Amino acid sequence: MSGPAGISPAGRLVLGVERSANDYAWRERLDEAQGRHAMAIAQRHDLPDVLARVMAARNVLPEAAEDFLEPSLKTLMPDPSRLAGMDAAVQRVADAVEAGTKVAIFGDYDVDGATSSSVLARYLRWVGLDPVIHIPDRIIEGYGPNGPAIEALHADGARLLITVDCGSTSFDAFETAAGLGLDVVVIDHHQVGETLPKVVALVNPNRQDDLSGQGHLAAVGVTFLFLVGLNRELRNRGFFNGYAQPDLMSLLDLVALGTVCDVVPLLGLNRAYVTRGLAVMHQRRNPGLSNLSDVARVAGKPAPYHLGFLLGPRINAGGRIGDAALGARLLTCDDGAEARQIAEKLDQLNAERQAMEAVMLEEAGAQAFQAMERGDPAVLMTGSSDWHPGIVGLIASRLKEANRRPAFAIAFDETGKGTGSGRSINGVDLGKAVREAVENGLLEKGGGHAMAAGLTVRKEKLDELQAFFNERLMADVEQAASFRDLKIDGALTATGASLDFMELLEKAGPYGAGHPEPLFVFPSHRVAFADVVGNGHVRASLASSDGTKIKAICFKAEDKPHGKMLLEGRGRPLHIAGSLSIDTWQGVPKVQLRIVDAADPQKTRL
Repeated sequence: MSGPAGISPAGRLVLGVERSANDYAWRERLDEAQGRHAMAIAQRHDLPDVLARVMAARNVLPEAAEDFLEPSLKTLMPDPSRLAGMDAAVQRVADAVEAGTKVAIFGDYDVDGATSSSVLARYLRWVGLDPVIHIPDRIIEGYGPNGPAIEALHADGARLLITVDCGSTSFDAFETAAGLGLDVVVIDHHQVGETLPKVVALVNPNRQDDLSGQGHLAAVGVTFLFLVGLNRELRNRGFFNGYAQPDLMSLLDLVALGTVCDVVPLLGLNRAYVTRGLAVMHQRRNPGLSNLSDVARVAGKPAPYHLGFLLGPRINAGGRIGDAALGARLLTCDDGAEARQIAEKLDQLNAERQAMEAVMLEEAGAQAFQAMERGDPAVLMTGSSDWHPGIVGLIASRLKEANRRPAFAIAFDETGKGTGSGRSINGVDLGKAVREAVENGLLEKGGGHAMAAGLTVRKEKLDELQAFFNERLMADVEQAASFRDLKIDGALTATGASLDFMELLEKAGPYGAGHPEPLFVFPSHRVAFADVVGNGHVRASLASSDGTKIKAICFKAEDKPHGKMLLEGRGRPLHIAGSLSIDTWQGVPKVQLRIVDAADPQKTRL
């Protein structure tokens, strides 16, 4: 049995659950071949069965298990020169360092752009330059380099422009730079066509002529590789004679943050970046990151969850509804008091963003409900002239999750032109459909990839666009929606979910995109306690048959089926599915369960 792209065939049922509270079938993540690998890993390396199962389910082979548990930058990092354009980029920037050239850095307004800009700026400061960072305003300037910004940077004295996390398709902007005599080096990771803009050097592992195999890196990961190459070149030129070399490893906290927040696969070099970067972050060397962690109430050892859901959204808040440059300013700041001030401002902007998102989501949810009542659209199309264009991507993501189909949220201006963002489900290539809509004259602009897309559309074209998406995507959506499986790694009890077990589990991490966090089932655990806290979260205490309890949290689930089942199931046994983390309170670490689903042991069948 084969499914649409990105969807694997079903495995064996877990606990016999064919239909959970959230309408999932619970199935083993391991297939038969992986099961054999798990046995071999456990026996050959003397590892617990559950850890071996987690590793094998993530395609770790028995012979690679030892290296997997100790991911090494030295082993996994390629020679930077293997990336197309790298040597030319290194040479030009090394020349600028030696000559003391004024350098401008042009980054994107998301976390990957902010961290890429900050990593590069910190290194250039270490070698004696004073670079200026320009992050474009999402609403006024839009994505990527633009002529007016380039002219202003040149007028301010810049003679070398380095773009990070953008620039691979900035043909017009770089014509402006060429006319000014401003050299350009591009460091990027976005998909590009055969034709590239004319610049001194363009480093992008997703160039069609790049054979490095590093296309999975975030821009900050590519930027770090560039700095490794630059450092080597400056060393070979004798630049550091008599001086200490920059401590590149100290930048890995920023590399980890950008890598996690850009949702690139945590495999290979990315996994090594994040593993080492989390250790650096725990040392609290970067004042900006440390202060942001404090205002976000990140306690104990940082984990990918903290980066993706607590730190990243606050940095993004500046780019969404405030000053887009705040994130990069924070991450390059060495003054503790100033860093605290910026961190608090970002925290405030994030709270404002959350309030705006709540209002927009309620309106979008009502529109989606009406659309579903009228028919069965392949793609949900929602929009309003009152919505903030910096938040529509978040709304689209929430609509997609709630309705199990691709969704767009569009912010219209007073002329009827809408800027929208879409999110898709596995097996439905939304970016391809958007590009086809552009070719058919239904959109002014549009692009993206399988899981996310952006568009610019006139309000009067919406009905035609809806019909086009229905025609192109309905079959894919119906097939993809039929696969409602929750992949389970194993069964645990409250007793087994100990700190010792978590220490072992962390060895197979860090977890994230492409390297999913393990999901465990807790069979027939009694709901000893459950109530609502904060912004619609459900907290609970679950007890195993021997009376051992584990604390649990179920985020934004008060009105969700699994949240309701918990609240209504006080005192009764339920099957619970979720992931484990360590929650540190007043310096004391405890294991906590993040619940994602629940099932009534008496009602598991269709």
